[in-house]
Amino acid sequence: MRERRKALGWSQEELAHRADVDRSYVGGVERGERNVTFLMLCRLSAALNLSVSDLTRGLSASRNEVA
Repeated sequence: MRERRKALGWSQEELAHRADVDRSYVGGVERGERNVTFLMLCRLSAALNLSVSDLTRGLSASRNEVA
């Protein structure tokens, strides 16, 4: 998400405004400190003009996942 945001030349504040979320939320997501709901994932991907699958491509499974 950070990579796409920076490629667009946007600040965290700009992305937050476009996704209608708080700037601190965007920062927390980028640092991996937030658990993102599907609804928020949809809002962030729409703001970045990406599909959810494109935004999440390359992410590994949760550390808490039971094998």
